[in-house]
Amino acid sequence: MGTTYRWARKALGAFWATRRKALRTDTGMSTVEYALGLLTAAGVAVMFYKVMTGASVSGALESMVTKALDGPF
Repeated sequence: MGTTYRWARKALGAFWATRRKALRTDTGMSTVEYALGLLTAAGVAVMFYKVMTGASVSGALESMVTKALDGPF
């Protein structure tokens, strides 16, 4: 094979090795991933707040506290 072919093959191999290495280095979340994670966390927090302030959960917690305070010593 010719010298040019060997040089081109070596250069192309080095190029793809560099690209694979660059794709493997994931050092953190990108801006979009960070924004989606933040929105998801906020959504979960809102759902948790709604459940905890609902009438059924509030009533159950109140009855548990009342039973605990009215217990005999």
